[in-house]
Amino acid sequence: MIVKRNTKEEIIERLLNKINKKKPLFFASCGTGLVAKLLEKAGVDCINTFHGGRLRSNGMGSMSMLWPILDANKQLLESTEHDIITAIKGDAFICACVNANDPLRDMTVIIEKLKSIGVMSICNIPSIGDYDKDSHIYQVLTQSGITLENEIEMLKLAKEMGMVTVTMPYNLEDSIKIVKESKPDIFCFHAGTTKGGLIGFDTPYTIKDTANRCEEAFKAVKEIKSDLILMAHGASLVTPNDGQYILDNTSTHGVWTGSATERIPIENAILDIAGKFAKLKFSK
Repeated sequence: MIVKRNTKEEIIERLLNKINKKKPLFFASCGTGLVAKLLEKAGVDCINTFHGGRLRSNGMGSMSMLWPILDANKQLLESTEHDIITAIKGDAFICACVNANDPLRDMTVIIEKLKSIGVMSICNIPSIGDYDKDSHIYQVLTQSGITLENEIEMLKLAKEMGMVTVTMPYNLEDSIKIVKESKPDIFCFHAGTTKGGLIGFDTPYTIKDTANRCEEAFKAVKEIKSDLILMAHGASLVTPNDGQYILDNTSTHGVWTGSATERIPIENAILDIAGKFAKLKFSK
């Protein structure tokens, strides 16, 4: 197995060429090599790998990554190196989501390891930003040293080390702060946990709400860094029709899926086919 390498310049050029041709970008998260292979075959531009994706593929839900279940960065590195990057041809590039608040690892070492296995893009997920700032748990975590500042410092370091940097904030305040301080290449607004399926979140945001919240963030960050590549993710962005609504009603350059192109289709397909097998009867 020889993994195809992409430089930062090649990745950015590929994305900008597509944007200039008025073609929407398509990023997708996954937790298994099979899904990665299928996503690339379907035409995805970027495959996003993170330990929450691995947990989700095991039926736990991606938000289980916010709790001390397994070693986040160990899971990320193992799944990326052995399951995902070896399953694809290299037509899509890999973006690895790193836990920047890992107290046991030097982020320089993590970034060098990712580069050594062929990953040239990094994102700050899981993020402290997923917790409400007025919540008790947010206050306890930040006082113990788990902060957004650590995530920003990781993105800045990754940029210095030649990585394509991606950020995925959950709210407007964090969006502005991260873009101002880390100057990422790609900005994806995380509108919330994707609804639907067996373990989806019953989000209060309609697709119209999702689009409005994304666009509010897009306008704010573009004033800070005009050359940002913009992506939208989550909440009620579940179906291709939802994706089209986002494209038609925001200034995004594309959509970023997770459960929408992994968990939910797998649930539907297996329930359908396995259900038919379960209903088989002897003819005699």
